[in-house]
Amino acid sequence: MNAAEPSLSQREAMFQAAAKLRRSRERRHRIKITIIAIILLAWAFFTVVPLYWMVVTSFTDASDSASLQPSWIPLKPSLEPYRRFLSKGMAGRWLLNSLIVAGSITAFNVLFASMAGYAFAKLEFPGRDRVFWLLLTTMMIPSHVTLIPMYILMINTLNIGDTYTVLIIPFVCTVNNVFLMKQFMSTLPSTLIEAGRIDACSEFGIYRKIILPLAKPGLAVVAIFTFVTFWNIFFWPFLVTSSSSMRTIQVGLATFRYAETTDFGAMMAGATIASLPVVILFFSLQRYFLQGVTVGAIKG
Repeated sequence: MNAAEPSLSQREAMFQAAAKLRRSRERRHRIKITIIAIILLAWAFFTVVPLYWMVVTSFTDASDSASLQPSWIPLKPSLEPYRRFLSKGMAGRWLLNSLIVAGSITAFNVLFASMAGYAFAKLEFPGRDRVFWLLLTTMMIPSHVTLIPMYILMINTLNIGDTYTVLIIPFVCTVNNVFLMKQFMSTLPSTLIEAGRIDACSEFGIYRKIILPLAKPGLAVVAIFTFVTFWNIFFWPFLVTSSSSMRTIQVGLATFRYAETTDFGAMMAGATIASLPVVILFFSLQRYFLQGVTVGAIKG
């Protein structure tokens, strides 16, 4: 037997030490997974409970919804809150306004942000990086700082208050979406673009025929984030609209609060109806959304 080789007892001790170390690592891994699972479950609970409460309250009788001790399950389920919400004269118009505003802003952002992202990621022009970094610096400016100048420009100077224009124009292309699309476009292969140029395809043709089909995951992320943001936006529509016919659904829901009471049932019924377009949009684009948020996580 070679003197350098460990004896049988030494090998057994080494195997036992390795097994003990492996069990210790597995135990630490299980503890880590358990802690993460507890945190995620707690986060999911606090996220789902308000939604569940909203839906339950929308089926609750007016007297029960106004009580200080509402139940987790409606004792007397009723569609009366939905009837009260829909009987509100402008409820349908508010939903239509929100759909027009959020849909228009989403369409403009998908178009302009993708075009700008393609230009910043794949085209060479003087000052490209300087312009891009200048745009990024504007993201550091709080939106409330620009709110008053934008209000003065839109209402006092351009005199377009209480119109669809004032609700849409300030948000036709946001820097956040330009940044997101630029980062996504940077992951696309430049060889396809060069091949398109060799085939005498114009830059717009390359953008339309090559870039857009490849950019569907990024476009889905932009569409979902933009639609959700501007479907739920409250303060700007509240600030620039004065007539009931131009209110969006989020501003309209505030009218269910009265001087001494709040019609919680009708308000929650409206909130439940207002959440349906967002849910439908997310599940319609979920496949592309998941691809978009994970792009760049794996480098080929």
